[in-house]
Amino acid sequence: MSATVWLGARTLGLSKVGGHFWVYLNWALGLQSLGCRVVWLETVPGTMPSERLPTLASDLRSRLAPYGLADAIALCPDGEEALPVAAPEGCLEPEAVGEADLLVNLAYGVPETLVRRCRRSALVDIDPGLTQVWLSRGQIGVAPHDLYFSIGETVGRPDARFPDCGLDWHYTPPCVALDWWPVRRAPDEAPFTTVSNWYMDEWIEDAQGWYINDKRSGFLPFLDLPKRTPQPLELALCLKREDEEWTTLPAHGWRVRDAWEITATPEDYQRYIQGSRGEFSCVKPSCVRLQNAWISDRTLCYLASGKPAIVQHTGPSRLLPDASGLFRFRDLDEAARSLERVVADYEEQCRRARALAEDLFDARKVVAHLLERALA
Repeated sequence: MSATVWLGARTLGLSKVGGHFWVYLNWALGLQSLGCRVVWLETVPGTMPSERLPTLASDLRSRLAPYGLADAIALCPDGEEALPVAAPEGCLEPEAVGEADLLVNLAYGVPETLVRRCRRSALVDIDPGLTQVWLSRGQIGVAPHDLYFSIGETVGRPDARFPDCGLDWHYTPPCVALDWWPVRRAPDEAPFTTVSNWYMDEWIEDAQGWYINDKRSGFLPFLDLPKRTPQPLELALCLKREDEEWTTLPAHGWRVRDAWEITATPEDYQRYIQGSRGEFSCVKPSCVRLQNAWISDRTLCYLASGKPAIVQHTGPSRLLPDASGLFRFRDLDEAARSLERVVADYEEQCRRARALAEDLFDARKVVAHLLERALA
């Protein structure tokens, strides 16, 4: 396919958060694998000092260079005003979006004037449930698109615990670029790991009241898990050196690493995942309360690498298994049992993990299906 696709992303200024790049890289690489020309589109906050933009654009180009995207970057404002300075050297002018066959917008905040210039546009919701809550309360604004996709299975369904905002949502699985995530065997003594932004100042209100929606709150009920299993458990977290978790988590048996140091680049992040025995992770409280059947893009990278994943249950799914390559637990006892089941049948669970990535989340298949619908 020779289509030109602009991909709306949100990575500008996040040069030390390698995992965040893979949220968008897997889609971009899937598009490239189908022969598409991909342009990486970033929104620039109106509050950003103009003198920072050239440096941030240069950092972004260096991060994307290994993936053939360094010379296909465009910057646009996050509102209807102009960029604070002219597009930095090497970046496309945002008006060139009119030459694209399709805008695939994973960034939400692309301004309406730019979306209107596109021949076709598709919003891809990667925060299922939360996106709809934010939209319904006016906390975010999204320009009208031709099609609306979501990686949450329950989005737009009558039994969803959140509104559909009057939009016609189409389900798409999240994706992983399998050619870029080959199977890698880790040493037998390697820990089960995950990578996470531990604290977030994100409060959500539902019928039960307000709650803090961060990974720390998700992990708290499982704090004593290391005492229930002989398997080593390690968390690569975005933490400040003064944060108490550097001492409290190890006191409960967790290993803690600095995510900003060991997963700073997309390549570092990949090495960390592929050097792990598997993934163990909890989710933000919203995923459990909204029952959105969400699965993390990070978990897909573990699965594609042939790493079994033990992750918290996010609601009934028509696709996700509960105990085959991917294990979804609801409580502390089930989490401990899942770890032991994986270790007892490790080689088979590794095979099933990769097979799951190939069957459900192969970026070539996922992206081809989205293009077929969006360009029809």
